[in-house]
Amino acid sequence: MHGIQYMYILLYSLSVSVLNQAGTQVKNVEVRDIARIERIGAHSHIRGLGLDDSLEARAVSQGMVGQQMARRAAGVVLGMIKEGKIAGRAVLLAGPPGTGKTAIAMGISKSLGKDTPFTAMAGSEIYSLEMSKTEALTQAIRKSIGIRIKEETEIIEGEVVEIQVERPATGVGAKVGKLTLKTTEMETVYDLGTKMIDALTKEKVQSGDVITIDKATGKISRIGRSFTRARDYDATGPQTRFVQCPEGELQKRKEVVHTVSIHEIDVINSRTHGFLALFSGDTGEIKPEVREQINTKIAEWREEGKAEISPGVLFIDEVHMLDIECFSFLNRALEDEMAPVVIMATNRGITNIRGTNYTSPHGIPIDLLDRMIIISTSQYRESELREILKIRCEEEDCELSDDALTVLTRIAMETSLRYAIQLITLAGLVSRRRKSNEVEIEDVKKVYSLFLDEGRSTQILSEYQDQYLYDQKPDVGGGGEPMDM
Repeated sequence: MHGIQYMYILLYSLSVSVLNQAGTQVKNVEVRDIARIERIGAHSHIRGLGLDDSLEARAVSQGMVGQQMARRAAGVVLGMIKEGKIAGRAVLLAGPPGTGKTAIAMGISKSLGKDTPFTAMAGSEIYSLEMSKTEALTQAIRKSIGIRIKEETEIIEGEVVEIQVERPATGVGAKVGKLTLKTTEMETVYDLGTKMIDALTKEKVQSGDVITIDKATGKISRIGRSFTRARDYDATGPQTRFVQCPEGELQKRKEVVHTVSIHEIDVINSRTHGFLALFSGDTGEIKPEVREQINTKIAEWREEGKAEISPGVLFIDEVHMLDIECFSFLNRALEDEMAPVVIMATNRGITNIRGTNYTSPHGIPIDLLDRMIIISTSQYRESELREILKIRCEEEDCELSDDALTVLTRIAMETSLRYAIQLITLAGLVSRRRKSNEVEIEDVKKVYSLFLDEGRSTQILSEYQDQYLYDQKPDVGGGGEPMDM
């Protein structure tokens, strides 16, 4: 359990330590800016739950369409999550396939922001050879519990008057320099080493900038440019931020809040490599003794006012894939004082509980269902399907004519929404092949004939089942005649 007292300091200085180690081992490496790659996913158009201030669901907002009752219920749950009053509860999103259950969960995730942990997993993820099912669920639960650690640190804050850097004439050797900082009341000169000079160069600090230096880690942050230099003839862009020259002493004490998940603390204190295990992904199973000691230490920090718990959200999609052992484990885990909000989603009706011969609603044991609040979703109306397809066209940068959108909406009504959404990109490719920027009815009809939906595929199987291998012909009343499927 050594080192847990300094865990939060390690986490805070993590990026600086890794950068410094990389800098000492690899030299003269070309640094390139990597452009962020945007990927279009099934729910990349979701921006939130689309609720107003009174938690009423707008018809179309933040990528969400329809399901007003379900979104209003999710909005109430979201408000309680933000206030930390619903920890250890379970919410079940239940409805037919393609009714927006995962979209509502993603909307909750987007609305919570970055400070509240949100962990998403599928029910089948726990079936792994690397660790037991209960360990996988335990890690997922502890990833969903955040802890805000408060720490007082000493910083140096002031306006840069002058930076002097002396480089060896031979080009070999350590660089030295001096940094002059001032506030409205005092001015001081600091000696600089090689690492500080490199940090200043990386942040592009120059005279007139207001900066802060963390004394514990040496991290330099550039706040902005001083108002006293606003009339200088330096070239400044529109994004330049002007701030007042700091007042008082140069050295100050500042309270810093770090938010980490309890799982990260578990990994740091259970592996030889410490925080490096977070990057390698080599977590493995964590001993219960380690977790018990961490829980004890967190309880001490809470009593001393150094930390507070921030319960997050664990989203389990396709929850009917869990078996009876996992459901029993969740029953107990939800009663723990440090349990997150568990949101589950399923599209099953009355079916077998995995691992047993007993049937239950949604494939979930009755005793666990009794602990849940259930949010129901329903099938979309034609106008809502049209709006969803229009949003997906914008997301996928594909222009559809009104007639083509009407045909695609009709296809979604007769087959499924997911099938219609997949035809958008395919129809866009066909239209570009004939050098058109807009998808027409002919393009939609062509891809509809090329790619089958589930209903037409089943019909073909029933008509030509004799030509397939391992065909099993069901009997009708023992007469040996095949059934029409």
